[in-house]
Amino acid sequence: MKVLMINGSPRPKGNTALALEEMTKIFASEGVECETLQIGNLPIRGCIACGKCGETGKCVFDDAVNAAAPKLEACDGLVVGSPVYYAAANATLTAFLTRLFYSTHFDKTMKVGAAVIAGRRGGLSATFDELNKFFTISGMPVAPSQYWNSVHGRAPGEAAQDLEGMQTMRTLARNMVFLMRSIALGKEQYGLPQREALQRTSFIR
Repeated sequence: MKVLMINGSPRPKGNTALALEEMTKIFASEGVECETLQIGNLPIRGCIACGKCGETGKCVFDDAVNAAAPKLEACDGLVVGSPVYYAAANATLTAFLTRLFYSTHFDKTMKVGAAVIAGRRGGLSATFDELNKFFTISGMPVAPSQYWNSVHGRAPGEAAQDLEGMQTMRTLARNMVFLMRSIALGKEQYGLPQREALQRTSFIR
């Protein structure tokens, strides 16, 4: 089992990292291989809808997005962490995810996804909802926990005082491992669900 973790915070040692590290401990104890990419402080521009990825199979901007693509293809689970900025994820992270998901054409069905949010006070559930949409549009089951996947803290390290939040991270990691293993067994016995040819319907014709 492999899990790819994306830290969308510009602070490598901030509260988002603390939450992800709490999950990493559980993954390690379960024998799950884990790699964390720090992308929140990188110069990543947004998608320009040029469509070149449809021809080449990769983004026209050759940066961390293309470097992460084979890691995403190889993983069984994806964890995306972000701080809250105006009740939304870090813009660098959303630019990264938009280009990563759109430019990669391999099947992401049944890779397990989880969003982890760190915030001072509010906007956590809105950010959680925003990030989960990347998973659900791609056929990726979303791992649950005992509460919405968030921790509270402002100054670096404060999230460690959020005992319920830290427990939520550990529960999330354990549930994610269970889901990944269950899906792997299901694939062996039943294969992936049948997929129909995609039918796109525009609202304006």
